Amino acid sequence: MKLASLMHGRDGRLVVVSQDLTRATDAFPVVPTLQAALDDWDRLAPRLADLAVSLEHGSVPSFRFHEHDCAAPLPRAYQWLDGSAYANHVELTRKARGVALPENLLTEPLMYQGGSDTPLGARQAVHAIAEDQGIDFEAEVAVVTGDVPMGVSPQAALGHIRLVMLANDVSLRNLAGPELAKGFGFVQAKPSSAYSPVAVTPDELGDAWRGGKLHLPVLAQINGRLFGRPDAGTDMTFDFGALMAHAARTRRLGAGTIIGSGTVSNRGADGGPGRALAEGGAGYACIVEQRMVETILTGAASTPFLRFGDTIRIEVKTSTGHSIFGAIEQEILPHVG
Repeated sequence: MKLASLMHGRDGRLVVVSQDLTRATDAFPVVPTLQAALDDWDRLAPRLADLAVSLEHGSVPSFRFHEHDCAAPLPRAYQWLDGSAYANHVELTRKARGVALPENLLTEPLMYQGGSDTPLGARQAVHAIAEDQGIDFEAEVAVVTGDVPMGVSPQAALGHIRLVMLANDVSLRNLAGPELAKGFGFVQAKPSSAYSPVAVTPDELGDAWRGGKLHLPVLAQINGRLFGRPDAGTDMTFDFGALMAHAARTRRLGAGTIIGSGTVSNRGADGGPGRALAEGGAGYACIVEQRMVETILTGAASTPFLRFGDTIRIEVKTSTGHSIFGAIEQEILPHVG
């Protein structure tokens, strides 16, 4: 089942989307918004699934689905928790900055709580005050949870995943260091994140969803040119069950919590830093990772961060080339007023 929220008021208009992302039908006869569906998932999900089957059979009214009409699947979410599930990414960024690695890097995930009140739709621009803030994208996989009990085990947590989607965890790299140095965490360095037009139930992913991981490449383009295609299942140190259990160690998670994987990151074939596409590697899912590799190898970063007018595109496709979640495609623009 594939779900999307069209732009409508603060909480969107929930629609069921066809598997090929070409058609949609209103979910209003069942439930008006995605948050309302998540609040009563056990009762409403089967009815939405029936609607999805009817849509495929052409037995319900439908209309052309346009990704640019979409808000984020959850136009405002109760919670956005972003992990850093790929140890390779953490190792690279810390090494390049000369910062010691956490002793528990491989046993306990990193996680921060970001803003969830104003997420961006997949085609809404990223606005920044200045280019010198170090504008970057982070291509991630994310899950939307149901109610998760405190103290849940990683294995049991997987049963509380309702939907899977993509995220662009927008980052202002030149603000991150000074914020982290204060010892509290990100606020200004993490503006609104964006999410794919469509969120899908795990069963929709077939064999690509196993072990709490999405085993498909995440395609990242800058200005129409492929920048990276790292596999989301490869080198994922902590699966989504582990991330959810970490978040729920001391509190319950409410239905509609979004948990991100952190930047998808692959090691090189030799176990070292991943290589750029031009060097035969899988490339990168954020600019800072390529800059860190450049720093490690040559002593200085040469790849620039995003500039006004640049466009970033994030997408995942099936083995036959069909888009699963639709594409996040955003222009970088200056903030006005």
